[in-house]
Parts: sequence; structure tokens; C-alpha cells
Amino acid sequence: MAIKFYHRDRPGLMVPMISRDARLVVWLGSGARTANMNFVVMEPGEENTPHIHAESEDTIFILEGRGTLKDHTNDVVLDFQAGDVIHIPIGLMHAVRADRGEKIVSVGGPCPADTGMLRAAGVDVDALLERA
Repeated sequence: MAIKFYHRDRPGLMVPMISRDARLVVWLGSGARTANMNFVVMEPGEENTPHIHAESEDTIFILEGRGTLKDHTNDVVLDFQAGDVIHIPIGLMHAVRADRGEKIVSVGGPCPADTGMLRAAGVDVDALLERA
């Protein structure tokens, strides 16, 4: 076991269901067991596919830009901006939207790993778990 370094420009996996530029940097495929760190850029007008993390909490730190988060479960739209941290509890249907005319840059992601999302992205999760 050793400390590892990663760089956002060398992602382990791209996940287009999050955005055209969604990079998994620290994730199950990099050997992380419970940590998850995504680097996501959303261009103006882009939004996630509404989704649920059935077994994970999602935490997103907004580095740049303004947008909205649609909480589909409770039919609420929340505004956010750079410096805000968004926490989405397990089981809520949600979507991040770059709908305020600005690019959004964020880091964070579901913890523990959302294995359902990884499977939907074509990852052989069982093989990764066997390796660990």
C-alpha cells in the first residue's frame, strides 16, 4: 500500500452520462475502495441524465460557474455557484444543469462507488472487485 498521485488530465474513465467531459480520477478502477473523485466540466446548456445513486451519497464541490440542481424526487430546483458544496443523499433522483449561461467545473462524486453507474458505463465491476 502506498500514497498515489493522480491528475485530472489523465482520467481512469470518461463517463458521458455525467457530461461530455466527466473524468473519473480516483475510483474503483484506480484501486480506491470507498473514495471517489470526479473532475467534471459542463458547458453552458449541458445537464446530467437524471439519475439515482441507490447506495451512495453524492457530494459535489463547485469550482467554477453557476447552474441549478434539479431534485426530481422532491420536485425542487436549487441554484448553485462557485464555492458551493452540494450534498445529495442516497436514493434521490437528481440532475446538475449548466443552465445559467456559464461553464461549470466541479469535483466530487458518489461515495462509496456507484457500481450500478460504473456497470452502465461498461465497466467490469466484478473483475475490479476481485482484483482488490
